[in-house]
Amino acid sequence: MIPKIKGYQLVWSDEFKKDGRPNDQNWDYETGFVRNQENQWYQKENAFCKDGYLVIEARNENKMNPDFTTIEDKDWRKNRDLIHITSSCLISKNKQEFTYGIFIMRAKIPTQIGLWPAFWTLGLEPNWPTNGEIDIMEFYKGDLLANVAWESNSKWKPVWRANKYPISKFNNENWVNEFHVWKMEWDKSSIKLYVDDQLLNEVDLKETYNLTNHKNPFHKPQYLLLNLAVGGVNGGDFSDVKFPSKYIIDYVRVYQKQE
Repeated sequence: MIPKIKGYQLVWSDEFKKDGRPNDQNWDYETGFVRNQENQWYQKENAFCKDGYLVIEARNENKMNPDFTTIEDKDWRKNRDLIHITSSCLISKNKQEFTYGIFIMRAKIPTQIGLWPAFWTLGLEPNWPTNGEIDIMEFYKGDLLANVAWESNSKWKPVWRANKYPISKFNNENWVNEFHVWKMEWDKSSIKLYVDDQLLNEVDLKETYNLTNHKNPFHKPQYLLLNLAVGGVNGGDFSDVKFPSKYIIDYVRVYQKQE
């Protein structure tokens, strides 16, 4: 039974109970080399449900990059002739979007250096970071991150309210092998980000106005993203990663205040 939260009602969840492809009423997929000069090629085939879990799997897989032009191309997405690693990024854009609520994910994340799992949200405005970004969970290089970003007074430049928490501080030698619960509490006044009920970051929404258009992206709908990235600007050196590597998600749930 899905637990209740006093004063809130469950408005959406994915429990990943049916084996096979994730529910297409909830998720689409990014395709290709997408962001941060990451090394994985995103494709939907690397996401599947099995035994009550969503599995996002990063794999060694060698094939041609269909977007390749020439190694001299200034676009990093097009100057790589080969794909060496594949993974998945699930997005709920145009399917499941929410303004405010309690967002919860229970998952076991891969923690090898070079991997970069995440559970995050983006707004619907066309450009980043004016649309706002909330990183409920990111992990790379030994640190959990809990971040909120919006636009500074320079277009395309974000303001970050970020916090890093080394997993070594949990004083739990088995932490990396266990499931953990990430939570966001988002209302009209603040965003609070937790892991296992430990507060990692809190942001006052009075501060989060874009300095270019003076709008606050965190009073508008956001959609969900679940992905496992490899390498790139933050994942770093992944030469010691043992593939395949799995990001295993038990459930994702969204609660909102009862009217």
